[in-house]
Amino acid sequence: MAFLFEYGLFLAKAVTVVVAIGAIVVLIVGASQRPKSKSGEIEIKDLSEELAQAKESFLHQTLDKKELKAHLKESKKASEEKPQGQTFVIDFSGSLDAHEVSSLREEITAILTIANKEKDQVLVNLESGGGVVHGYGLAASQLIRIKQAGLPLTVSVDKVAASGGYMMACVADKIIAAPFAIVGSIGVLAQIPNFNKILKKNDVDFEQITAGEYKRTLTMFGENTEQGRDKFKSEVEHTHALFKQFVSQHRPSLDIDKVATGEHWFATHAQEFDLVDEIKTSDDMLLELNNTQQLYKVKYKAKKALAERLGVGLSVVVEKLGIKVLSRMQNSIF
Repeated sequence: MAFLFEYGLFLAKAVTVVVAIGAIVVLIVGASQRPKSKSGEIEIKDLSEELAQAKESFLHQTLDKKELKAHLKESKKASEEKPQGQTFVIDFSGSLDAHEVSSLREEITAILTIANKEKDQVLVNLESGGGVVHGYGLAASQLIRIKQAGLPLTVSVDKVAASGGYMMACVADKIIAAPFAIVGSIGVLAQIPNFNKILKKNDVDFEQITAGEYKRTLTMFGENTEQGRDKFKSEVEHTHALFKQFVSQHRPSLDIDKVATGEHWFATHAQEFDLVDEIKTSDDMLLELNNTQQLYKVKYKAKKALAERLGVGLSVVVEKLGIKVLSRMQNSIF
């Protein structure tokens, strides 16, 4: 009887899982037939309000009644003073493929629709060790849009802005960096493995047909030639020349030949080469700006497709149920 009870319980749970999966599939199919909504939305966070709340919370716990009363009176007077302008804060943490640029462009577009170039500004908290040339080229171009709109742009580097990350940073009117932030790496890297010897050893032929002398310079499976290597190297050097030209254009005070060696430096040293303007963390920058500016963090949040949201939820549910059912089966059999 115990075995039948356990088996019946297992069967009921298995049926429940199947029914749940069927219901979710129906929802997904139904959702796919509905008109598509916007792919995402802009979220605004009032950083000035957050800082004010943190300050008030701390003072309420540390001041005596008399001091607190005096503080509240002073705070009420200060709150009547309007800020001189707005600072829009963007966080950019870039990966190798720089796919985050899709959100960056939405955030910048949103800011440009409302910003007043006479009194507003933009602060970008940047963190990236670089990546693909075209991705970071586009990311830097997005920051240039801020400059072209006449808004002052500051880039803050707390950890790293190297290679493509520095390509973005150099666009700013001002670069601030934490003392041990890594900056620089104005260079280009390209590498590709070659398996031709392994293929030959195993009597595997590789054929590649191209139209155009330099359609493919180096290959992973074919036998590379000196001509192909020379062409590939010249393309890398050309990219490096464009990188140097871009940095020089935006930071003309740099001795570009001295810093464009592919080396990177800690910010305190990089300041000597004029790669950064001031040693300061983003936190200190925000506190400083908050004295005169209203701070807003701008973030674009992409909407996940229903199938993606349900898929993640379903995987968690199935995993948990599967573990429980397996445990029950083991208890029944052994």
